[in-house]
Amino acid sequence: MSTITERAAAAAGRTEPATPPAENAPAEEFVPAADPMANYEPGDNDPEQVPVGVAWLRVRRDIRAISKDQQYNQAGTRFNFRGVDTVVNVFGPVTLKHGVNVLSSKVEASYGEKTTAKGTKMRECSVLVTWTIMGPLGDTLTLQTMGEALDTADKATTKAQSVALRTLLLGFGLTPTHDKDPDADRIERGNDAPVRSAESYRDEILDKKTSPQRIQQIGYEVANLRMLNAKVQNETGEWETLDSLGPRIYKERTGGGQ
Repeated sequence: MSTITERAAAAAGRTEPATPPAENAPAEEFVPAADPMANYEPGDNDPEQVPVGVAWLRVRRDIRAISKDQQYNQAGTRFNFRGVDTVVNVFGPVTLKHGVNVLSSKVEASYGEKTTAKGTKMRECSVLVTWTIMGPLGDTLTLQTMGEALDTADKATTKAQSVALRTLLLGFGLTPTHDKDPDADRIERGNDAPVRSAESYRDEILDKKTSPQRIQQIGYEVANLRMLNAKVQNETGEWETLDSLGPRIYKERTGGGQ
């Protein structure tokens, strides 16, 4: 009569030994499974069997540019962009042609909460995605990109991963836009710091804690700002230019010396 173990094994299509092996019996030798790709022969429509680096270069060569044809125009803000759907639609057929797979092998996400100017609560998601680029030979490249997104419902994670994918394809694909070269325009950088008023310089000059050296420095500052002739009310209520007030107070605090 067969045992329960033997009947279960037979139902599963395998044969169990009638008796368990002895305690000191040698372990059976491990035999790895055969590689299913060992005897693979490319078909007529299969991509050329080249390393992943070569295959990725061929993808880049076939994708000449993806222009910024989509436009965002909401809440008084308008700009052109390349959406993830547009980018995937261009890259998808070309990666198939060259036997390239783009796989997300690891996603690390962090979450937060933001409030809009109108008081709407939004879920914030930031992701770090590790990508595996696999070529037709099965060799791989490992790349990482980040993505951020906000959403009022449950789509923040999906949006953030979509941004990371778009960054991968455009960034590591070095995909141009055919836009105007930024170096074609020359823009003078302005002073990011707010310009001080003549009255604020007057108050600092008249402050007894202000050293003579600082008063000299203020003279250089107001000269660069072209404010030397700006008139302010001095300590007696009379109108006086900064070019007159500064040197006068300097002389008083240094005993008349320069």
